[in-house]
Amino acid sequence: MIREFSFQSLFMGLLTAFVGFASSFAVVLNGLTGVGATEAQAASGLMALSVSMGLCAIVLSVATRVPVSIAWSTPGAALLASSGAVAGGFNTAVGGFLVCGVLIILAGLWKPLGRAVAAIPTPLANAMLAGVLIGLCFAPVKAIAFNPLFGLPIVLAWVIVGSANRLFAVPAALLAFVLVLAFGVDMPADAMARVLATLIPHVEWVSPSFTLAGLVSIALPLFIVTMASQNIPGITVLKVNGYEPQPGPLFTTTGFFSILSAPFGGHAVNLAAITAAMCAGEDAHHDPSRRYWSAIIAGAVYIVFGFLAAAVTAFVSLAPPILIQAVAGLALISAFAGSAMAAFKEQDSREAAAVTFLVTASGVSFAGISGAFWGLLAGGLMLALARFTRSRGRR
Repeated sequence: MIREFSFQSLFMGLLTAFVGFASSFAVVLNGLTGVGATEAQAASGLMALSVSMGLCAIVLSVATRVPVSIAWSTPGAALLASSGAVAGGFNTAVGGFLVCGVLIILAGLWKPLGRAVAAIPTPLANAMLAGVLIGLCFAPVKAIAFNPLFGLPIVLAWVIVGSANRLFAVPAALLAFVLVLAFGVDMPADAMARVLATLIPHVEWVSPSFTLAGLVSIALPLFIVTMASQNIPGITVLKVNGYEPQPGPLFTTTGFFSILSAPFGGHAVNLAAITAAMCAGEDAHHDPSRRYWSAIIAGAVYIVFGFLAAAVTAFVSLAPPILIQAVAGLALISAFAGSAMAAFKEQDSREAAAVTFLVTASGVSFAGISGAFWGLLAGGLMLALARFTRSRGRR
C-alpha cells in the first residue's frame, strides 16, 4: 500500500480537501444556525462533520482501494437554511439528523428503499433542490445592497477568478470575504483574542428529540436530497472513471458516520460528487489503481480542518451575517443552475416541477412541516394526475 503512494496523489488530496472545505463550510454554518443551532453548536457540528467525513473517506478508500471521496451534504445544509427552526429547536433537528442517518443505512442494506429513492421522478427531485437553493442564491445580491463596499469585492472575486478557473471561484470569494472582514469591518478590540481562544477543539453534545415535525420537515427531505443529489451522483462519478463500486456498503458506511456526527450537531455526510471527480480522475494519478491515495490524503486533511472549525466559526461570526451568506450563495449558484435546468428539461413534467419548485421556494410551512416536503408532495400529486389523465385519454 505504501508503495502506491505518490506526490501527485498527495497534491490532489490537499487540493480536494481545501476546495471541499472552503467552498461550502459557509453553507453548513448557515444551515445549522438556520435550524436553531447556537454559534458553539454550529462550530461543533462543522467539526463533527469534517472529522466524520475524513475518517469515512480513509476507511472506505483503504478498504476498497477505490478513491472514495466523502463530503458533507451541501444541498442538505441549504435545505436546513431554507426550512427554518422547527418546533423543539435544535434538539429536534438533531433527532431528524439521526433518523436521516438510519434511513441512509437502510437504503444501503435494503435494496427496495434504495430503489424507491431512485424512483423519485428526477424533475421533481431537482425542482425541490432548486427551490431549496434559490433563497441562498439571492444572498450575494442582498450583500451588495447591504453595503456595496463589502459585497462587491466578494462577488467580483468570484466572477473574475471563476472566469479563468471555476474550481477556485469560491475560494477566491472566501479570500475576498476575509480581506473585507480584516480591513473593512469594525471589529471589537478583543476579536482576535477570542478567535485564538477557540483553537482548542470543543464539542457540544446535543440531546436529540424525536417529533413528527422533525421527521417530516428535517429527516425525510434531508434523506432525499442527500441520496438524490450526492450519494447516487457520487456512485456515477466513480463509474464514469472506470471503477465499479458496490453502492450498498458505501451508503451504509456514510449513514453510520452520519449517525456518529449527529449528536454533536452534524447533519449528514455522503459520497462526494465534485471532489470525487478530482480524486478519481487522471490528475490524481495516471494509474487508476493508485488514485485512492488522493482520497486518503483528503480525508486526513479534513480531520485537521475539523479541529480548526471553532476558530473558523468564531472568525466568520465577526462579520455581518449577510456577507458569509453571500459566500454560501455563490457556492450554490452552479448547483442551482444545474438542478433548475434538469427540473424543467422535460416538457411532460414541467408544470409539476414548477409547482414543486414554487411551493418549496416559498419557504412557507404548513402544520409545522417545511415547504420542501409539501413541494415534493404537491408536484408528485400533479404529475400523477397528469399521467393518469393522459392514460385515460389514450383509451
